Amino acid sequence: MSVFPGISLKPDVTEFLKSVFLNNEVIAAVGREGAESRFQKLLICLSHPPSYTCVRASTHLTPLEEIRHKLGEELRKKTFKSSAEDSTVQIFTHPQIPDVLLLPVDGPRPVKQLHPEVVVGAQCGSAVLRGAHVFVPGIIASPKYMKAGDVVSVVSDLEAKCTRGAKSFLGKKAFVGNGVAELDRSGIFCTDEPAKGIGVRMVEPLYLSPSFDGVLPSLAFLQNLPSVVVGHVLGPRPGERILDMCAAPGGKTCHIAALMGDQGEVVALDKIQNKIERVLQNAQMLHLRSIKAYCFNSIKAVSSDSTQETEGPPFPPESFDRVLLDAPCSGLGQRPNMGCAWSLKEIRSYQPLQRKLFHTAVRLLKKGGILVYSTCTVTLAENEEQVAWALDSFPCLTLQPQEPHIGAEGMLGAGLSPEQLRLLQRFSPELSWDQGGIEGPLPSRADRDTIGFFIAKFLKN
Repeated sequence: MSVFPGISLKPDVTEFLKSVFLNNEVIAAVGREGAESRFQKLLICLSHPPSYTCVRASTHLTPLEEIRHKLGEELRKKTFKSSAEDSTVQIFTHPQIPDVLLLPVDGPRPVKQLHPEVVVGAQCGSAVLRGAHVFVPGIIASPKYMKAGDVVSVVSDLEAKCTRGAKSFLGKKAFVGNGVAELDRSGIFCTDEPAKGIGVRMVEPLYLSPSFDGVLPSLAFLQNLPSVVVGHVLGPRPGERILDMCAAPGGKTCHIAALMGDQGEVVALDKIQNKIERVLQNAQMLHLRSIKAYCFNSIKAVSSDSTQETEGPPFPPESFDRVLLDAPCSGLGQRPNMGCAWSLKEIRSYQPLQRKLFHTAVRLLKKGGILVYSTCTVTLAENEEQVAWALDSFPCLTLQPQEPHIGAEGMLGAGLSPEQLRLLQRFSPELSWDQGGIEGPLPSRADRDTIGFFIAKFLKN
């Protein structure tokens, strides 16, 4: 039985998504009842975390099995210190992806909700469902007389309607587990300097997942499985010059550099300075020197002077062997996501932005080069429709097979041929429910039960 009824969306956003999953091509293929069922399963899936935590191992620094052993030792120490439960930590390798470790997530568990409630923001609530404690900035409301040491239930504000500093909240919320308050209420809300650190230490989370806070930071990098697949699909080679157009926080950038053996040049762009600093911090933590990061709007990254040689942006046309466009998107594939307050206008604003970035990507890519386009959303407009538009707009582009290909093929509804759909890779968590639930052995369960994600690979002829 589902703990959450499904992701909370605005009514017009729900109808928009429903029209995507109940388009004419899908209904013709699986019937209206099948399409409706799949859509309802998607809403439920999105509100729950994936059944496995994915860790990208720094195999450019240390062999996978050694990292696996060290990670198990570190997590056993943390589990033993913080919990009286069985401290056995299962860690699996992936048979197709040589730098991935997978850890099962236990849940939803039969945890009884208590009366005193601490209300947290939706982003904080999602982090708790993936194994985090509650940090003070995520707390919105707490009981009037809450003291350090009190046992409290943690609930997530689904519609972003709770007023900061409130003593109670009657709006739409979801229970994510029980914990122990680390601070008095006054230490959270009534201080001149904003408090930091853990505000509620989770002792009975609804989903039991290891906390990776401070665990092997240079060897174990938390990253969703489809995000790791992207780097392998791009296929970087030592000595190449590669562009990551929307790089922050740098997980994919660092993965590209690691796959190249740190030999070559990876250029990372993002238009927000503190995000670029995060990219550089991750590169330093993972001991990668081939990354050059610049605060720059990628839409303007092509120089009008094709002869000018520059180290930083803008760059002359055809400056890169491979380009990753992991585009800004509506993020409607992220999990767990119990509530999204975005308007339909905001969600629809991404398609034109993605197309502007795509124009730049094609111009910056060398002839014979590879362009990978990816998103973490489930809409047709940002995924298959963008592929159809790109193939029509850029005759120089052709779709290419992807390796590894562990997700589903592309979704019907954008007018692409069956052959073209088979070359795309869509990670659709709702399909795991169509195949008899999310139970099952590795790797099939971990490959199916992921965030919603999309990957297309192009060759520039």
